[in-house]
Amino acid sequence: MFRNLFIFFIYLYINLILSSFSFAELVKNIEIQGNERVSSQTIKMFSSISVNDDIEISQINNILKKIYNSNFFEDVSVIFENNILKINVKEKPVILNIDYYGVKSNDLKVDISENRILKPRASFDKISLKNDKDKILLVLRNAGYYFAKIEPSLEIFDDNKVNIIYQIDLGEKSKIKKISFIGNKVFKDRKLRNIIVSEEYKFWKFISGKKFLNKNLLQLDSRLLKNFYLNQGYRNVEINSSFAKLINQNEFELIFNINSNKKVYFDLINLDLPDDYTRNDFNDVYAFLDSIKGKAYSVNIMEKIVNKIESVALNEQFESVNVSVVENFILDKINLNFKIEQTKKFYVEKINIFGNNITLESVIRNQLLLDEGDPFNQILYTKSINQIKSLNFFKSTKGDIISGKKNDNKIINITVDEKATGEIALAAGAGTSGATIGFAVNENNFLGKGIGLNTSLTLTDQTIKGQFNVVNPNFRNSDKSINLNIEALEIDRTKNFGYKTNRVGFSVGTAFEYFEDLDLAINVDNFYEKITTDGSASALQKTQDGNYWDTFLRLGFDQDKRNQKYETNDGYRSSYSIGLPVISDTNTLTNIYNYRFFTELYENNITKASFLIKTANSITNKNIKLSERLYIPSNNLRGFESGKIGPKDGEDFIGGNFVTSANITSNLPQILENYQNIDFSIFFDAANVWGVDYSSSINDGSKIRSTIGVGIDWFTPIGPLNFTFSQPITKESTDITETFRFNLGTTF
Repeated sequence: MFRNLFIFFIYLYINLILSSFSFAELVKNIEIQGNERVSSQTIKMFSSISVNDDIEISQINNILKKIYNSNFFEDVSVIFENNILKINVKEKPVILNIDYYGVKSNDLKVDISENRILKPRASFDKISLKNDKDKILLVLRNAGYYFAKIEPSLEIFDDNKVNIIYQIDLGEKSKIKKISFIGNKVFKDRKLRNIIVSEEYKFWKFISGKKFLNKNLLQLDSRLLKNFYLNQGYRNVEINSSFAKLINQNEFELIFNINSNKKVYFDLINLDLPDDYTRNDFNDVYAFLDSIKGKAYSVNIMEKIVNKIESVALNEQFESVNVSVVENFILDKINLNFKIEQTKKFYVEKINIFGNNITLESVIRNQLLLDEGDPFNQILYTKSINQIKSLNFFKSTKGDIISGKKNDNKIINITVDEKATGEIALAAGAGTSGATIGFAVNENNFLGKGIGLNTSLTLTDQTIKGQFNVVNPNFRNSDKSINLNIEALEIDRTKNFGYKTNRVGFSVGTAFEYFEDLDLAINVDNFYEKITTDGSASALQKTQDGNYWDTFLRLGFDQDKRNQKYETNDGYRSSYSIGLPVISDTNTLTNIYNYRFFTELYENNITKASFLIKTANSITNKNIKLSERLYIPSNNLRGFESGKIGPKDGEDFIGGNFVTSANITSNLPQILENYQNIDFSIFFDAANVWGVDYSSSINDGSKIRSTIGVGIDWFTPIGPLNFTFSQPITKESTDITETFRFNLGTTF
């Protein structure tokens, strides 16, 4: 019995071994049937089989797959018999046109067509049609049409050709009814709303597109929130989710779930230098590292550290350098070890730019700190990508480094995705000082040349101002901006000050970074002005009735040492400008100096101290024009009506030749900390305006005015509302006080 079983297994094993072998046969001929559009030679190429090749039965399946994968055929059969390979195909229909009905926006049609698989003159298949439908739905949802419906259909022709027709019912755009912030978010909703781009829907917001639910904006909001927290010291912040919840028909609640985690502070920071680097070369870097010890973590500070290291490395001609950082957390402290490595030297063989359908390639290349033929530097590469992103012309910017033709060469591929760069804005405000309406049309990338065009019109109770501004941020690759500003301005101060002025003209200028964090601006202003006085004006004021032409050379210096531009809580900003008369009837020399200091006295507190001084005097001892006389800005002296302090000529407040002010403001986050839309602050203002050059008989009104008060910032359903309650401490008898002031603003 065991012998018979043994013989059986031996027999089975031999059969299995023999069945695993296949015997090749010669292909004597290849016959193609069913093809009309695709040539027989092309099909043979797809099959990878030629006459006189040896073929095994197991290859038939592979031939079938290869022909199918060409995507030209909806059915394929392959038979091999009598040394003849027979291939029978049924071609897919050819797409003539693809039409979209129900979509009027050309931009939306472009977004839809860019993402589709099926295209005109390509082969049609049902699976790709379904995938295209899903992609179109995704594009529409990203654009705010969350309830859009799509019905694709085919128009079939006799010659195996089709048209694809998409019937699209967009429905209404999905509105953001409410924006909520939940979790351990530390900051109040009012502050966080000012950071994100999305805004709640209101019936009067007929211009803004940010009130609609948009996936791209939602992702941008999450990035903006994270960057804000990172710059406030919350290194381990988690924006756990940002999602939309349907609360009514076509209305969503936008919810951001935030976990700030603990605030961390810089502690021990070390530079790990290669052996051939000299420590003395990095003395400035070490000094900066010492200065930030104990300060709250900030990505802006981290970027400054890398920039300083990069500056030293490049100045010392350490060309192929990479900087990495190791972070170590100990309770609320963060220790950093910056490792600087001299990497293997590679050269940039080529830089390719893809996706810039609108923006000129030269605009993008102007942001690159690497050029073809340069040694590759990781720091400069990363900075180049970040500079392209900072243009804000693209939805996304991606860089890819691949090997070049030679072993020591690299090719850099940069892919961008264009986005709309124009904007229309309409805003209005009202308050105790009057009403304001503003309208603006902006284009940040005119004709794809990176040129900014800005047009604005502003109306208040006393002024009408129209402006047209053109800015080239990098004129002829000089890293200097050139600007042209055309302006028309009417100021009617007849009621309170006895005169009216109309001014029209233009200015041309340039601006650039002179030193680190120090910008220099040079402008030439040219204006024609007409001053008209009324019967209430004094005799001396009436002497200035007439027409004037003025040309001024203006120089401006701006040193910005703030840790961030929004919600600044550390650093200072110091600016000075001087206006030199070139052609002028009055030869008025103006000076303006403004200093602002920011600090955080305790958790979530922001305290700001500022100092302002202005002067306007004729260098030829003439009387300056009524329109050149100086007034204290209303925000620099709360508790008094705007323009209603200082020298008076009869019943008119005439301003002065000198203005100075000092201000301290500190917010109070502990008061009503559970009320998410209200913030409180206290302030102290002191200011003076004095000097009357056209008459020695008028009291120049020189006296320090001061007030103390409380401010309330409230985010209302209409828009931000600001109250101030002020109590004057010192004043002149002729000054007009204002204990209560409010301002309400909104956008449309």
